[in-house]
Amino acid sequence: MAKEERTGFVEIRLKHGAFTSLFRKFKAEGRSYGGLDFSDITALRRLLSNEKARILYTLKEKNPVSIYALAKMLGRDFKSVRKDVELLRHFGFVRFIAESKGKRHKLKPVINLDKVQLTIYLQ
Repeated sequence: MAKEERTGFVEIRLKHGAFTSLFRKFKAEGRSYGGLDFSDITALRRLLSNEKARILYTLKEKNPVSIYALAKMLGRDFKSVRKDVELLRHFGFVRFIAESKGKRHKLKPVINLDKVQLTIYLQ
């Protein structure tokens, strides 16, 4: 059985001269999972920043074993990277895999979506 593609959906609507947005975490098996409304598009801009794109690219290409390793690869502070990864997790872009090696436990961040579909409604 082929793996079902997991897609995140962002819907942007023009209302009263401003953009509003809705982010649905993902859709799989014909069902939609969760939705988050933004009163304006500012929160969506924070989510889709260049730093978040660097994190997703590094997760995809270098497959770091932990958030600490990801921060090292990015040359960024661990706390800042952890905060960014948590935001990406909240919106379904990233998930954590718990791994143990002896007494050490760590969370390995992995990409959770295959694509994000953006729709802008102007009517």
